[in-house]
Parts: sequence; structure tokens; C-alpha cells
Amino acid sequence: MNKQIYRKSLVYIAFVGPMLILFLLFIFLPFIRSIIYSFQDWNGINSHTHWVGWKNYRNVLTDTDFARTISFTLKYVLATVIGLNVLGLILAVALNVGLKSRNLLRTAFFLPTVMGTVIIGFIWNFIITRLFPQIGELTGIGILHSSWLALPKYAFWAIIIVTVWHTLGYYMIIYLAGLQGLSHELMEAAEIDGAGRIKRFWSIVLPLIRPSITICLFLSIINGFKSFDINYSLTMGGPYGTTESISYQIFQDAFSKDLFSYASAKAVIFFLILTLFSVVQVAILKRKEVEA
Repeated sequence: MNKQIYRKSLVYIAFVGPMLILFLLFIFLPFIRSIIYSFQDWNGINSHTHWVGWKNYRNVLTDTDFARTISFTLKYVLATVIGLNVLGLILAVALNVGLKSRNLLRTAFFLPTVMGTVIIGFIWNFIITRLFPQIGELTGIGILHSSWLALPKYAFWAIIIVTVWHTLGYYMIIYLAGLQGLSHELMEAAEIDGAGRIKRFWSIVLPLIRPSITICLFLSIINGFKSFDINYSLTMGGPYGTTESISYQIFQDAFSKDLFSYASAKAVIFFLILTLFSVVQVAILKRKEVEA
């Protein structure tokens, strides 16, 4: 008995141990260090630091630039969450039927997801700045003549379009998995009872795929808050900092402006905001799943 327990323990250690060590080295310890740095004054280069207490946090709370990035990030999260989940569910429903080309279409929609985000940003930067004006000249569409990445309003929607285009296939697959797990007998029984397509979708399909909805909403919210690559490669926070996400501003403060402690304070506040949104969202949706 003791030998079996010992062998199981060795197996657990062999599989879990390396990942636990990596987690401690690259996530937990840097997180603890960032909390400590947030109470210090350090530029990330000098070897000398001194304790400043809550000074960095007070400065963050009165920083208008940080408030602007929070506003942009919240709008970005709202727009991407709606776009990704609504369009992802629509695509999943459309590709859940018996089309001969459904596998090809699923691959086509999922393909952008496997491409690097930075590469996607630079490609779309070329498309928006070079191809859009040419298409506008040929078609006479006035909106395409505008320099999207130079105007705050258009730059915001350019980032939204690229983000949704890039990651839509991932959420489509999750919704598609939920739809394929539905009972055909249940759907046929509802149809025989006279329930129309809209009634079946609203009263049967949506409640039964709530686990998929929970996962997609959670991922889209978290990824929206952590957005960095698209902002960096497409607009670099411009024009005039209007498309600066929280993650991008923290990166700029730490590694471009040498305000490492100040950036650490922003990162801690950002972590608390992200934790609050995640806990509330999961708690609400999990309760809905139980009620269903």
C-alpha cells in the first residue's frame, strides 16, 4: 500500500513538479516582486532603491493618462466581447448544418487565429494605410479615403475590426463544440411540439450551451483587458495616445520611460481590476448555468 502511494506521488511530482517550478519562477515570484517594486522608487536600471510607500499609487489615481487608458480599454473590451460572441455564435450556428463545404469554411474562419498577432497587426497596418485609399478611389466610398490610423475614432474601430477578424474563429469553435453536444432527440421533440426555430434557439439551445457562453465571455473579457500586441503593431497607442491600452501603457512606462516602480503600481491596480471583473462575471454566469 505504501509503495503504491509512493509511486503515485512520484508520478504526480514528475508531471506537476516542472510546471509548478516554472509557475513559481516566471509568474508567482515576478508578481510578488512587482508588488514590492510598486512601493519603491526604482527606474529598472540602478542598483539603489528606496521605499516611498503609497506614493506611486496616489500618483496613479490622479494620473489622467491612466484614466484615459482605462476608458479606452473598457470600450475596447465591450466592443470585442459583443463582436466576438455574437458573430462567433452566428458562425457556429451557420456551420453546424450539413453543408458539404462546412469543414473547409471552419478551417478558413479558424486560420487567422493561428497567425502571430504582431504579424497580423503589421499586415493590417499595410491594408488600412495603402489598400483602403485605393479601394476608396475605385469605389467612391468616402470613409475609405480617411486615414483610419491617424484619426482617434477610426483608429479605435480599426483595432476592433482586426481583433475580431483575428480571434473570431477560436470562439466559433467553442460555440460549435457546445452546439454539437446538443441532443438531436430533444430538438426533434421540440419541433414536433410546434416550437419554431427562434423559439427552439432561445428556449433550448441557448440555455444548454451556457457553459460555452461562460467560457467565451470569460476568455473574451480577459483577452480584451490584456490587449497589447494589436495596439503595438497597428497603432503603437496612437494617434496621440487615444488607443493606448492599459497593458501597452504599463509597458511604455516600464521599458521606455524607465518608470519601473510606477509601472508596477499600475500593474497591481490592473491586476485588481481584472480579478474583480473575472470573479463577478464567472459568479454570475455559473449561477445562470445552475438555474438552467
